Amino acid sequence: MRQRLLILCFLLAAQLAHAGGEEWLKKAIIARKADILAKAEWALQQQPVTVTASYCNRSAGGQHDFYSEGDYWWPNPTHPDSPYIQRDGQTNPENFVAHRQAMVRFSRVVGDLTAAYVANGDKRYLQHALKHIHAWFVDPATRMNPNLLYAQAVKGRATGRGIGIIDTIHLLEVAQALRIMEKTGAMPAGELAAIKGWFTAYLKWLTEHKYGQDEMKAANNHGTCWVMQVAAFASFLKDQHWLDFCVKRYKEVLLPNQMAEDGSFPQELRRTKPYGYALFNLDAMATVCQILSTPKEDLWKFTAAAGKNVGHGITYMYPYVQDKNKWPFAKDVMYWEEWPVAHPFLLFGAAAYGNSNYFELWKKLPHDPQVEEVLRNLPVRNPEIWMVQL
Repeated sequence: MRQRLLILCFLLAAQLAHAGGEEWLKKAIIARKADILAKAEWALQQQPVTVTASYCNRSAGGQHDFYSEGDYWWPNPTHPDSPYIQRDGQTNPENFVAHRQAMVRFSRVVGDLTAAYVANGDKRYLQHALKHIHAWFVDPATRMNPNLLYAQAVKGRATGRGIGIIDTIHLLEVAQALRIMEKTGAMPAGELAAIKGWFTAYLKWLTEHKYGQDEMKAANNHGTCWVMQVAAFASFLKDQHWLDFCVKRYKEVLLPNQMAEDGSFPQELRRTKPYGYALFNLDAMATVCQILSTPKEDLWKFTAAAGKNVGHGITYMYPYVQDKNKWPFAKDVMYWEEWPVAHPFLLFGAAAYGNSNYFELWKKLPHDPQVEEVLRNLPVRNPEIWMVQL
């Protein structure tokens, strides 16, 4: 009975809040405008840096290929020249991360600039963002090849792996920025066509290559992030086939298979960093709902068997974001002190369910984290740009 009442409350709140989504965006802009403009001033000083600016001789790819190495893989202390061994949750500081850092920086620059445009309508922010976008996707000298064949490589074991696809979650806010730019007419037609060509090729690779198909089938946050990426890129491309596929995947696979009846994510809780992974997967689930929901197909309202819905997931995690000391599981083996931050699920959830408590908590948490591990696991740093009606 209690579960049914909770579900009814979620659905009623969602119905009331969706019509007022723009009001929540206005509230967010008012609360953060000074911070948004300060971050944009930093972004205006940045010049493009793409994958061609650095190269690792361990990469099996070329100068234009994105390359990264598995975070939790280390040299074998008893046999240094043998294949690496895994230490779950413990990041090897000697791994090559320059391409990932460049992509995170790219995402921050473009996201920050687009948020400033949303805040005050000044198109100079979009024009500077376009310089970075041109370098990554159009300029033959600096563009990245539209695949992730060499991501999350492991010395002696793999030149690349499907789980490396999670590295391009940092193109999410770039794709959303491009949607806003297209609507405002900020891009020349030829430039827009070239950028869409890059994303079309990458979406094809994500959905057809074995690495992409393996990642889609992942039973944890990797599967969620595959859907999140495909949904974001398909939205920019207006590819209805893949948008419909992602809606179905969320309703039939992600939500029912990953969420427990209490709203938690067991696959994340069993990791050595359960708190960080639980927050990360909830952010991804909420972002999927934010991207894919329409008046006709509102995933914020959707409830799977046993009362599973994203609102239930936010209700589960909210007390532990409000007071981390209440967390009933083990502390994360690394970066326990750095979480939580201003998680997008709080703002998205506030708007979807009309919950001012979520909004107030989101306002007071850190909005501009600088720790690399946090940045890596927080691809949506400007949730305001995802609330613009397009």
